Amino acid sequence: MNTQTVPMPGQSQELYTLITQQPFFKGLNPHQLQVLTDSALEMKFEPEQMIFAEGSPANRFYLILEGKVVLESETEGRGVMVPIQTLGPGDDLGWSWLFPPYYLHLSARALEPTRTIFFYGTRLLEQCDQDHELGYELMKRIAEVATQCLQATQRRLMEYIDKHSNE
Repeated sequence: MNTQTVPMPGQSQELYTLITQQPFFKGLNPHQLQVLTDSALEMKFEPEQMIFAEGSPANRFYLILEGKVVLESETEGRGVMVPIQTLGPGDDLGWSWLFPPYYLHLSARALEPTRTIFFYGTRLLEQCDQDHELGYELMKRIAEVATQCLQATQRRLMEYIDKHSNE
């Protein structure tokens, strides 16, 4: 598993510019965008590479720039991964860092070469505690994403029920 986590020279300014261009962060002020930049770096994942595993500590947050990622859940006792949702550019994942008990509820795996902005969730959580306006802005955005994820899970559950109701 090869991830690139070493910041390149001048990456801080490039990362700030990249973050300001993301629709997810639209409307944040320059100070808030700088706080995000200070807790971020760019990462790449190869196809089939696990980004994070269900049940592991929720201490990171990703914004997908390029590629596709599948969110999956393991069926209890069967060891089978069930796809819940496929995400692409502009989508975020790993928002459990905001909510106790701070464990990930799904697994994420790259389906194709994927480029992301990685944020240190624990550092962002501290920043949100210190700057309630930033916390509120991130919470609004993540609540919208969480709602979309719940809707995707509900659709997947209904597909499963429809498929197995005649058995």
